[in-house]
Amino acid sequence: MMSQSQLYGKGVFTTISVMNGVPFLLDKHFRRLIENSRKIELQVERLALENITAALFEQLERDKVINGKARITLLDETTSEIWSPETSIEQKATLLILTGERRQLSKLFRLTKSSYPTNSRSPLAGIKSCNYLEPIMSLEEAKTRGFHEAIRVNERGFVTSACMANVFWVKGGELFTPGLATGCLAGTTREFVLENIDCREVEVGIEALDDAAAIFLTSAGIGVVQVAEFEGKRLEKIDHPILHLLPY
Repeated sequence: MMSQSQLYGKGVFTTISVMNGVPFLLDKHFRRLIENSRKIELQVERLALENITAALFEQLERDKVINGKARITLLDETTSEIWSPETSIEQKATLLILTGERRQLSKLFRLTKSSYPTNSRSPLAGIKSCNYLEPIMSLEEAKTRGFHEAIRVNERGFVTSACMANVFWVKGGELFTPGLATGCLAGTTREFVLENIDCREVEVGIEALDDAAAIFLTSAGIGVVQVAEFEGKRLEKIDHPILHLLPY
């Protein structure tokens, strides 16, 4: 029988940076996994965190990952009431762990504006769910135009994030990032930046990036990346503290 994860992509995941064989910001990733699971009503109590931790380190050792990344996915294996008359009363959550190398990025990182908006009123807003087709389609569309990433705005016209990363920018000597009310993902790297560097969380239109002195994208998969070009405009490289915050 088909499960909820197979039919609807019901599940949550997180991608973790691995350095010297050790997952970075693991507590933050676990906290978000549990919070996101509760929001989509995925019962994960039987998958104790210590069991997930043990499984993660076993996979890292098995795949010989020293410096790379790991993805932890929690899937809802309950059958669907729509497609099965014998729906299980007890919800089943299963664990999937993948590992890989870090993404190789262009030194001339080109950023554009996405034509696909984010719905900040969606019940999935801010959740890193396995239903991730919309950000993927947004990213692929930007790539067809020769860009590496794209900035998405919400239905109110406020900047939310890039397709696969959070966004920060410098203007007037200050660091800014979209607030969570915009519908952006509460990224673990984003959280780490906010804990260590003065930054204003704002709700602003895309024009705020048009005259920014610098733009940065952050995620566990890419770390902190300084954008070289936004909408065809070259940006000067600046030595900002955000570039020295992560140990990778």
